[in-house]
Amino acid sequence: MKELMKQWEGTPYPQMIRGLPEVDVPVEGIRGWLINGKATQAVFFDIQVTAKVPPHSHCAQWGMVIEGEMKLTIGGKENLYKKGDWYYIPKDVVHAAVFLTHVHVLDVFDDPQRYRTK
Repeated sequence: MKELMKQWEGTPYPQMIRGLPEVDVPVEGIRGWLINGKATQAVFFDIQVTAKVPPHSHCAQWGMVIEGEMKLTIGGKENLYKKGDWYYIPKDVVHAAVFLTHVHVLDVFDDPQRYRTK
């Protein structure tokens, strides 16, 4: 299994995920691959430790940490999230993130137009 992971370029995502359409993310150090549904989007994010997501708000968002650690501030309350932790951000609630390690998360948005592809 470890040998197989080496060919995935440091990401837990296999080619079937990295072959999905890549989203256009306006933050340096963040890449993501999109699954689009009629009412939602799911994005597999690969986030470098240098990335910082500034305070912003949008549609509701649910996410789970696949690998790594990050500090996520939701509505003014900061928490540490690690592998296996999940979070929910209600619609229009201001949130921001700082990444303590290389992070992989799966985020689901309740807006099928949240992200556009490259």
